[in-house]
Order: sequence, then structure tokens, then C-alpha cells
Amino acid sequence: MQRFSGSVRVRYLSTRGEAPPLGFDDVLLTGLAPDGGLYLPESWPQLSAGTLAGFAGKPYAEVAAEVMRPFLQGSCALDALDDLSARAYARFARSGTCPLVQIDECTWLLELFHGPTLAFKDVAMQLLGDLFEHVLAARDERITIVGATSGDTGSAAIEACRDRERIDIVILHPRGRTSEVQRRQMTTVDAANVHNVAVEGTFDDCQALVKSMFADRGFREDVGLAAVNSINFARILAQTVYYVTAAVALGAPQRRIAFSVPTGNFGNVFAGYAAGRMGLPIERLLVGSNSNDILTRFFETGEMASKDVVLTLSPSMDIQVSSNFERLLYDMLDGDGAAVAETMDGFKRTGRFALSDAQLQRARAGFDGVRLDDAGTLQEIARQERATGMLVDPHSAVGLAAARAKPAPDGVPTVALATAHPAKFPDAVERATGRRPDLPDRLSDLYDRPERYTTLPNRLAEVQAHVRAASRRARAPAAG
Repeated sequence: MQRFSGSVRVRYLSTRGEAPPLGFDDVLLTGLAPDGGLYLPESWPQLSAGTLAGFAGKPYAEVAAEVMRPFLQGSCALDALDDLSARAYARFARSGTCPLVQIDECTWLLELFHGPTLAFKDVAMQLLGDLFEHVLAARDERITIVGATSGDTGSAAIEACRDRERIDIVILHPRGRTSEVQRRQMTTVDAANVHNVAVEGTFDDCQALVKSMFADRGFREDVGLAAVNSINFARILAQTVYYVTAAVALGAPQRRIAFSVPTGNFGNVFAGYAAGRMGLPIERLLVGSNSNDILTRFFETGEMASKDVVLTLSPSMDIQVSSNFERLLYDMLDGDGAAVAETMDGFKRTGRFALSDAQLQRARAGFDGVRLDDAGTLQEIARQERATGMLVDPHSAVGLAAARAKPAPDGVPTVALATAHPAKFPDAVERATGRRPDLPDRLSDLYDRPERYTTLPNRLAEVQAHVRAASRRARAPAAG
């Protein structure tokens, strides 16, 4: 098979320009840059037409290793990447890992929920857990992962990192703002290295706490702080793969493909943008929002303006601070780290920033946005059940409705991303259709399992103290 062009080690730069460049292993373990920015490759390795065509019919794990390989040049995990990828994707319930289902003559559904925790986060997280383990063993180090979740990242991260000797993991979720299935998938895991915290606040509060912990350099070093949120570039990289496999299955590189992506934190859709930067022929990325429509409003007006978070039937998208947008902003500002830092500092102070008309037009060249409120979400779930017999979760319904609201040009298929199994949100699905989706057999006793979590106020000092107590590295620094 023809591979990516070039095998030169990729350097990773912070979007804010003040942190030193790093290699892949350091980016994997560091997550957020010391200057508060997010890491991006200095240049994007390119997928040639021949490489893309060669992916047709290949196993998902094999394509994943090939897509990611050039980004791991210089990594101690490079020689093991094929085995790590095969091991990670053997844990999925479907042999195709991320199968496509045709909805109508021009719309396809990409099912990303066949992993251990029934959500798209598993696709990246299962591989990330194995990468963490491999790199830490090679370095003889230990880390403490702290993550914020609006529902699905937490359970996927816990499942990927549970019972690993060199990792402690602390997940913050907003108390009362996830579905019961989402919460229980986190809080019923009986593993000594897993710690759950219910924060009295929103997901944005949880995310801000995580960023504040990363900004505290002494604390960061003491506990060996690492990230599994999509602020970690390795997660974005692993998510680019299903854009590639879906596009190739529908005719790329000879055919352009559009994608409709339900998103709140901009990580999933940025992975599509990254795949486009690597050479995948993407017609358009359609951003699907719920009533927390900060992203849709941005693509309409050019102004990013946060509001109070609204509770919806699609809680994983109940976000008003889309962290990964900073990576797109970096491109819109021509790689000017100082300008990114100034813009993001202003957003932190005022809750808003705006791009110029020229910059907005550049963003609109590849993106568009659609919003859907709860009533529309229920209507879409019911519509899909009537039309196809399929049950879809509220987030996937947003992606499907967005694809229908703004269809791609004639001849260009649209792939809507199904980001969660309907059984993760049974109340909403039953309300819309009268049918209650069943959990897979391996989770059939989920409601009977005991829960383990700590409720804490939205105060940094108390959360940091809890993390420090959970960290084996902090308790025994010599072991790190």
C-alpha cells in the first residue's frame, strides 16, 4: 500500500505560541500546552489519492495505523502501532468498527457507538489507553489523568484506563446534567485507579477547573497531570480515521463527501477538518447544535458569544465554551499564536470575540451550522423511527436533521455521525417513539450496580485536593 508522503518527525506547536515544540509522546502525555494553548502539528502530512484509494476494503484497524503513523514519527510507540491499533479495535462489537447505514438516496449514518461504552468517544479512547500504557512503560513513569465530561468522554476514558498500573484517572461531571446511563457507566466501575467527581455546576465549569489545574505548573508536575479530553491532540488524530474510512467507502478520492456532525466542544468536527487538511476531499462540515447554539451563531455572524447553558435532551452538547474551536481559530489567524492568545484571553474576560469578514468567509468556506431545539429533536427521532424503523439518540438526531436542513450539492453524499447508542438516552427516545431501547446484554445489569463518586463544589482548591489524594504519583513521587 502506498503510504503518506514523507516520514519526517512531526513537531507539535501550541496555538498560543509560547510553549516549546514537542514530539508526539510528550504531546500525548501533556495534553494542554503550558501556555494554555492546544497542540497542533507544525505541518499536516498529506494523504495522496493513491493512498486513499488503497484504503478501500481494508480493516479499520489497519487504516487507523496507516493514517496515524506519520504523526508518530519519533514516538517509542511507532513500531508497536499496528499491534496497538489491532488490539484497540478488537474490542468493538462490530467487525467494521464504524459501519455506514444508508438512510436515503443521499444520506448515510456513520455508527460510531459500537465500542465498550456505546459512544463515539470509544473510537479514539480505546487506542489512547493503549498508547498511554505503552509510552509510560517505556519511560517508567506514572500519570494522573483529569478530565471533564458532559457525559460520554468520562465513561470512555474510564473504560480505556481502568486497572492500569501507571494511570490514575479522575473524571469531573456536572451533577445532575448527564443521563442516568451516562452517569452510571462512570460511577459503577469498580477499579482502584478510577475516581469520579460530581461537580456542582455545568460542563463548562468542569472544563474550566481542568484548565485551571493544567495552568498550575507546580500541581501539574506533582501529580503528573495528563488529559483525555479532546484538548489532547492524540484524540483528535484518532478521530480523523472514521472520516477517512467513511469517505473512501462512498467513493473518495474520486468523489467529494459532506459530513454532518452533532457537536458541542468542536472536537469531533475539528477531526473532520483535520482530515481535510490531510487531503481527504471533504465538500463541507455541517455543525449541528442544540439550543446551546454558540457554534451555529458563530458561523452565522462571525461572533463567538457565550450565554448561560441550557439543559436539553442532548446533554453532551450542553456547552457554551467550545474549547477545540481554538484550533480552527489558529488557522483563521494565520498561525499567529500571540493573536490567538489575545483573542482567547479576551473571550475569557468578556465571553465574546469576533472575526473579521474575511476571516469569517474563510471559516464559512468549509463549515456551516444548524440548530435544533428539543421539540425538533423529538420530531427527528420520531421521523427516523417511522421512516426507517431505526431508533436514534438525541445527538444523532441533531446530525440527521441538520443534514436534511442543508443538503449538500447534487451528487455529494452526506454522512451524518451517530455519536451514541439510543439506549444511552432511553427516556428521550421513548418519549419520541413510544419504544424504550434496550441496553446490550453486557450492560443489562447497569442499573443494579453500586455507584461510587464524590460530590464537590465548583471550587478549584477542593477539587485539586481531591485529585492530589487520588494520585499515586503525588503520594509517592519517587515512583514517577
